Amino acid sequence: MAEEWKEGPAIGIDLGTTYSCVGVWQDDRVEIIVNDQGNRTTPSYVAFTEKERLVGDAAKNQVARNPTNSVFDAKRLIGRRFSDPLVQNDINLWPFKVIEGSKDKPMIVVSYKGEDKQFAAEEISSMVLKKMREIAEAYLGKMVKNAVVTVPAYFNDAQRKATMDACDIAGLNVMRILNEPTAAAIAYGLHKVGRIGKRNALIFDLGGGTADVSLLTIEESSFEVKAVAGDTHLGGEDFDNRMVNHFVQIFKRWHQKDISGNARALRRLRTACERAKRILSSAIETTIEVDSLYDGIDFSSTITRAKFAELNMDLFQNSIYLVENCLTDAKMDKENVNDVVLTGGSTRIPKVQQLLRDFFDGKELNRSINPDEAVAYGAAVQAANLTGMGDEKVQNVVLLDVTPLSLGVRVRGGVMTVMIPRNTAIPIKMEKNYTTTEDNQTEITFAIYEGERARTVDNYWLGEFTLYGVPAAPRGVASVDVCFDIDANGILNVSARERTTGVSQQITVTNEKARLPKEEINRMVKDAEMYQVEDDKYREKAEAKAALENYAYDMRNTVNDKENGAKLAPAGKKKIEGAVHQVIQWLDGNQLAEADELEEKLIGLQLICNPIIAKNAK
Repeated sequence: MAEEWKEGPAIGIDLGTTYSCVGVWQDDRVEIIVNDQGNRTTPSYVAFTEKERLVGDAAKNQVARNPTNSVFDAKRLIGRRFSDPLVQNDINLWPFKVIEGSKDKPMIVVSYKGEDKQFAAEEISSMVLKKMREIAEAYLGKMVKNAVVTVPAYFNDAQRKATMDACDIAGLNVMRILNEPTAAAIAYGLHKVGRIGKRNALIFDLGGGTADVSLLTIEESSFEVKAVAGDTHLGGEDFDNRMVNHFVQIFKRWHQKDISGNARALRRLRTACERAKRILSSAIETTIEVDSLYDGIDFSSTITRAKFAELNMDLFQNSIYLVENCLTDAKMDKENVNDVVLTGGSTRIPKVQQLLRDFFDGKELNRSINPDEAVAYGAAVQAANLTGMGDEKVQNVVLLDVTPLSLGVRVRGGVMTVMIPRNTAIPIKMEKNYTTTEDNQTEITFAIYEGERARTVDNYWLGEFTLYGVPAAPRGVASVDVCFDIDANGILNVSARERTTGVSQQITVTNEKARLPKEEINRMVKDAEMYQVEDDKYREKAEAKAALENYAYDMRNTVNDKENGAKLAPAGKKKIEGAVHQVIQWLDGNQLAEADELEEKLIGLQLICNPIIAKNAK
């Protein structure tokens, strides 16, 4: 686990389902860094075309014309198995193809430069992470290696490790994996340090794809998480799906045509629904309009805020159940919650706010932090804390987080015995003694699970290991100490030691079925470097072509301009016209020309035109 600080600045990255955000501590404050489009958040999209790979805004902007090769929602796949019912449900909604890879791993299939390519969710996420890293590097003017990266509080062990693999592929040294609501709590509480005394804050985080509720006690510089609850598959995307389905049914009713199998029509409708959802946060009604949605039919329909709420009421209610569960686990009455803090873009939905306000008996909700940026803000503060970069207020911050799910081992009868109950403060080390279940047993296999059900079959299998060399003896005589150790990132290590012989075995639970092997990560790192070279090459070519075209057309406009053209000697004018015509003809016939050829043509054209223009200027 890389927690050491490598030389250079450290950034905070909120790797979101739909949008990502990056911040850095600079000049005694957090700077949320704008991307090359001037936006403070970047779409978590990666697209593949016949010519190039696009990440962020450029990828999302072309999605309507290239839906099957535009990948999003990687966070809903990361660390999950292909057979997971949630994955199967999502596959029916996504326009891109997902197939079963080895060990039940979901693989995304796209067409890139005329070839079918397969990518793991970790690779897609790594491309988004690399984009966020590049945004930070462009702003700071130096290389960035260190990062604090956030995950939903309810991410399990496999999802956390898969996120760390994505960071590895992106060339990032992960100093800490930080829970999103904890990061938001830092954003909320940092400037209140020393001014408010002890307060209980409930962080309600409803984003594009995940929901988290976290109850913290904030006192002085200490942020102590008391309990968390969450749903790693509940957010704005699900609300969009309901609206899309609503309009698919309306279109079918009006025109007797089913658009559910048309990826391009669905993508255009989804974009309109996303826009409508945002508008309905401030207006009580809006109109969806999509020209030539399907078979040349223009589609226009209205939706009210009340109808949108009706379509999603069960999902909104589920987010309130998370609040109830969190308070129950923390053994705290809602009257003792001082602040209900909103973060995540979906908390802008009026009905969600109303349900939350009603649950807390009319209590005013705290909207003091930017819901789109708060998580990256908190991550940037933690990055500064870990590198000793911040002021005294930052350096004094102490985070006491918890593990979201119970961890344990399988015993006889397929029952799970809990080693570490959920909402236990981390880092934590717990030990339990087990004995053999059969006579003359010389090895013991420990199967490790995560979850809240009594039977292991209903919980999430993390991995297993075998302790060999146990002395042969009657059942119940040989004694083994099993130790569960969770670090500050929420990552689990398990060890076992036989008492009489001292024979021991230790593993970091890797969940072989969901986790990428080291050699696979190394291959993906090499692939990422190759894609970067290809991207740079394509960009150089595009820039060289644009420079040549711009110069050629500038020269053509100059000679055709009544005022400037009249000043040119006829021979010089003719020479420029001929050279420009030749270059434009050459460009039309050489669309695949390399950057050096294009640069050569530009220099040649400049050598002809510049002296004539300069002579005229004199």
